Amino acid sequence: MYGFALASALSEDGGKSLTGHGTLYKVLARLADAGLLETEWEDPDIAEAEHRPRRRLYRISSQGTTALSAAHKAPATTPHPITILRPVQQ
Repeated sequence: MYGFALASALSEDGGKSLTGHGTLYKVLARLADAGLLETEWEDPDIAEAEHRPRRRLYRISSQGTTALSAAHKAPATTPHPITILRPVQQ
């Protein structure tokens, strides 16, 4: 999923509106740095065919899936930041 699609899905799913998309991209970068997300740039030919810039694609890593499972099993005393992620159906 790319960043803007993720922001749209979060707001449609009852998530709070982001104060700015820059906030989302900072969080995505931190999650990737922590090994919870894998990122790659889409094929430039796809973007060119659609007359737009390339998108950076994000996918939950195996480490992220493990962290997500642990967050769902943990007591709900404090919201865990990883709970915004859920596996993407492909």
